[in-house]
Amino acid sequence: MKNGSTTGNGPFCRKPSNNEDKTRREESSTSAVGDGGKSFTQEQVDGVQSIKKCKTYYEVLGVSKDAGEEDLKKAYRKLALKFHPDKNHAPGATEAFKKIGNAYAVLSNPEKRKLYDMTGSEEHVNSNQSNGGFDFHRGFEADITPEDLFNMFFGGGFPSGNVHSFSNGRARYSYYHQHPHSSHERQEERGDGGFSMFIQLMPIFVLIVVSLLSQLMMSNPPYSLYPRSGTGQTIKMQTENLHVPYYVNKDFKTEYTGMLLQKIEKNVEEDYVTNIRNNCWKERQQKTDLMYAAKVYRDDRLKRKADSMPMENCRELERLTSLYRSG
Repeated sequence: MKNGSTTGNGPFCRKPSNNEDKTRREESSTSAVGDGGKSFTQEQVDGVQSIKKCKTYYEVLGVSKDAGEEDLKKAYRKLALKFHPDKNHAPGATEAFKKIGNAYAVLSNPEKRKLYDMTGSEEHVNSNQSNGGFDFHRGFEADITPEDLFNMFFGGGFPSGNVHSFSNGRARYSYYHQHPHSSHERQEERGDGGFSMFIQLMPIFVLIVVSLLSQLMMSNPPYSLYPRSGTGQTIKMQTENLHVPYYVNKDFKTEYTGMLLQKIEKNVEEDYVTNIRNNCWKERQQKTDLMYAAKVYRDDRLKRKADSMPMENCRELERLTSLYRSG
């Protein structure tokens, strides 16, 4: 217990005696007033002192060294709510809250946690630093401010007038109260967040716009494989190579001649062959399904239906294949 075992004690690094516990319960029923005019209880003061006495981040969070991600999150949520400076106004609550945030940030990071486990405790870290060794303490600082970490867990924290920004060395450390400036800065932050979201979604918007423009700019082909009265493509023609029928409007013959006509007819034949091939595959699949069903259910009617299928598209595909080979 004296060395900071957290088994059964939650986050506290020292378990009080029975007399101390009784005294604390009596003192916690009364509250004191800090410099900021906000009250706090003796229990909150004791909690802050307990956090400060913890020598390892595991003791701070009140978890064992083999604690998993869910255990760390559960412990952090409980302590962050209890020691947040907007709720706990005891002296040193801000430092305790920052220490809790650093503890979670380090232990939840596999690389930082592995390095931290090699050092053992903050005392070991400080001794290494004083001996001119690696600056472990800087390596064990959180990459995110405790307040930002709190907001990630609780979606903005407590709805009070206080705003906190924490740091230790690398990031700035500030604490200010709500006034006209803070409201304006909050609005600017929200605006920056909206602009950032817009930048992230910009590629999607561009793709949608380009797709719509390409569809609008893409003109209808000057031919159709089937007669279409709506576009005026009702005049029947036939390709010179495979003798594929297609339909055009009345101005087609004057607009498309020579090489241009040959290119159009090549496109017609490619579209026609693709269409016939797909339809032939469907016919074969349907016939295969009928034959299988007839075999499973021993149904002569299904077998006769499969045998009598016309397979028109497959026969047309064979015709086109023979023309292509002979040509």
